[in-house]
Amino acid sequence: MIVINQAEVRQHLTYEACIPLMREAMIALSRGKTLQLLRSILDLADGHKFGVMPGALGVADVFGAKLISVFPENFSKGVQSHQGFVVLFDPESGALSALVHAGEVTAIRTAAASAAATDALARREAHRLCILGYGEQAHTHALAIARVRCLSEITIWGRDAAKAKTLADKLAAELGITVRTAPNVAAATDGADVICTTTAAIEPILHSALVADGAHINAVGSSRAGPSEIATDLVERARFFADYRPGVLAQGAEFLIAKAAGRVGDDHVLGEIGAVFDGALTGRTSNADITLYKSLGHIVQDLASARFLVAQVEAHGFGVEVDL
Repeated sequence: MIVINQAEVRQHLTYEACIPLMREAMIALSRGKTLQLLRSILDLADGHKFGVMPGALGVADVFGAKLISVFPENFSKGVQSHQGFVVLFDPESGALSALVHAGEVTAIRTAAASAAATDALARREAHRLCILGYGEQAHTHALAIARVRCLSEITIWGRDAAKAKTLADKLAAELGITVRTAPNVAAATDGADVICTTTAAIEPILHSALVADGAHINAVGSSRAGPSEIATDLVERARFFADYRPGVLAQGAEFLIAKAAGRVGDDHVLGEIGAVFDGALTGRTSNADITLYKSLGHIVQDLASARFLVAQVEAHGFGVEVDL
């Protein structure tokens, strides 16, 4: 069995590698070539969570699961909020074949999937990025989306202005472009071509009036029914795409709230981003469309990332082999 640690994931699972991996994985999902269950999440004390996500990339391909805890307060202590392993099994023998650092995989693959969605749905000339939030996903989303659009500026908003400023300074140094903070959501989204919501908001922070025609939105922060970042008026206005349609219909908070209010039906979820990548579903129909990609995160993204890393072990000689 190979164990791949956090630093090794960060070094080898680059955005240049991961963005096309996410396209391929989501196309396979939408073609029905993968196997998966809806994620299971246990609510623990003090807002902590434990999640289990099982799946397979194909009947005869790698299978496994992500086992992960979520401790949101960790980020302020310099520790990842998501901790655990992606576990891979050998499809021929059924033996445990790899343990891969799940926190780092999650950080990279989530942003890479949003970047792939942005490349498919945002206007080609989009160049102004707004990030709502200042945590790990805010950072990785800015880095990933800079790989698919030529960004001229990034605006950051978060409830803690000092933390937003820290992220802005870090991104400015990393990307070499203008990165500023905004005092409120309205100022942050003013003129934005692409908006990423990466917060822990319980109630919606992004409303329709704050989003200009033609913008693309990656809704990332809420990964289950309950907490909601996107207001119902914006859900109703947008061309709404899921990472995994059954998952969003069952667990996508923003969609479920709009549906419960009688504002949308199941057909409002136009389909999966994999079908857009595959050319089977139209994404943007005009420059005026608001497009919205709802990201819950999906096990095939983790499995594809872990499989790629295991394949890189032979070429680059990293990882630790453990005999159980």
